[in-house]
Amino acid sequence: SGLCLNPFTACHSLSLPSLSILSLSNKIEINQRQRYVTKDGKCRVNLGPIEDKSRFISDIFTTLVDLKYRWFLFVFTMCYILTWVAFAEIYFLDAWLRDDVAHVGDQQWQPCFENVDTFLSALLLSVESQRTIGYGSRMVTANCPEGVVLLMAQSILGSIIDALMVGCMFVKISRPQKRAQTLIFSKHCVICERDEKLCMLFRIGDLRESHMVDAKVRAKLIKSRQTKEGEFIPLEQSEINLGYDTGGDRLLLVEPQTITHLISDSSPFWEVGAGSLKRETFEIIVILEGIVEASGMTCQARTSYTEDEILWGHRFESCMSLEKGAFRVDYTAFDKTFEVQMSPLSAKDRSKSWSSKQFHSPYIYIISRVSKHPKTLHGRAGDICGCPVL
Repeated sequence: SGLCLNPFTACHSLSLPSLSILSLSNKIEINQRQRYVTKDGKCRVNLGPIEDKSRFISDIFTTLVDLKYRWFLFVFTMCYILTWVAFAEIYFLDAWLRDDVAHVGDQQWQPCFENVDTFLSALLLSVESQRTIGYGSRMVTANCPEGVVLLMAQSILGSIIDALMVGCMFVKISRPQKRAQTLIFSKHCVICERDEKLCMLFRIGDLRESHMVDAKVRAKLIKSRQTKEGEFIPLEQSEINLGYDTGGDRLLLVEPQTITHLISDSSPFWEVGAGSLKRETFEIIVILEGIVEASGMTCQARTSYTEDEILWGHRFESCMSLEKGAFRVDYTAFDKTFEVQMSPLSAKDRSKSWSSKQFHSPYIYIISRVSKHPKTLHGRAGDICGCPVL
């Protein structure tokens, strides 16, 4: 079996059948692309065994909120059932020790717990006391101080459980993860020219009419590399500039926005061309953050683009049109692109080519000479270009 050094690939080995040309001992390594973040924003990172799990107990509120719904409802239910049963046992034990069980219905007897003769009746007393139902048929009387103390303790404990469980339920229901379902990203990135500069573009849209407040977008490049000293760094994260120095990363997400990354000499794609793009192995993580207008909570939506999802020499089709009294967004054209004629050279090679043309151009030389000696324009320009001066 082979050894996989690329963390983006998962290695599997399959044995061929006996009728195959190869023997049973031969194996085939199949490389399967492993995403760091899925298209719907889920991180494909599994945490290993954690020895010190007491850290999760110290932050019990967050631990309860992060539970799956089935486990959260189980904990929610068991918190109430266990307290009801625990106090029912105490009530029944006290009633049995005071002999209230044997004197139910005796008008001369002064019970501590009225109408408690079985464990089931003690359980009803516990539920009615903690939930403040109070049917009136069974109750804690003033004939014993321990009954009053138990009632006070159960009321306080019940209030704490109510505050914790109801708070967790409210936060879990109102968490803004579902709001991210209506924030959409284009299926592909495109690389094209804008104002004679090479750019990488992708689209972001909001399907709701209630808009995100203070929306910001950022991107990370996930790529493994090896240092000059031979150290292998898996899944190294580097920043992709989306205009944070000019404010271009702050969005008014009323209509679909096309996010632009200018491929300059500081860009990680400075040396990437159309041919080398197919041989690269990386992943671009796009993160959109904003405040939900309805709830005021911060929402985050994520997606990713692999090297196979970047289209060289394409542009996005327009999805905006003008109708009577308003602009109209056509989300059927949100992901559509069209091909354009473009050089396959990288931004670095383009810069070298342009610099070479400028260096060998005689017109640049003429302008520089004339700008230095403006008084000799008519006398020297003809000598420089070899043409008569009018």
